Amino acid sequence: QVQVAESGGGLVQAGGSLRLSCAASGRTFTNRIMGWFRQAPGKEREFVAAITWNRGSTHYADSVKGRFIISRDNAKNAVYLQMNSLKPEDTAVYYCASNPYGSGWYFESYYDSWGQGTQVTVSS
Repeated sequence: QVQVAESGGGLVQAGGSLRLSCAASGRTFTNRIMGWFRQAPGKEREFVAAITWNRGSTHYADSVKGRFIISRDNAKNAVYLQMNSLKPEDTAVYYCASNPYGSGWYFESYYDSWGQGTQVTVSS
């Protein structure tokens, strides 16, 4: 099993940027998908972005496409989420998660390891 831990959340004004980091450890990461999800107050957790460890293929939710960039550093076993042009509606707890199946990018049920989450608050 892979263990993951997020960092980098905080408070930022609308239009600003933040970079979240996810440190991964444990079993081999080959063929895994690493994803970011978020949960806003009173809402269900939703998919944000994901990337494959091997090829670096990426997927994004429509709501963040063009503003957020997911990347990985294989040497450091780390995944990053660069968030630009932040909006108040991006306010949420952001979770990093690991998916061993190579598919099911958007679905929580395919992710078997989750971090504790990091709070991102965007003020207007």
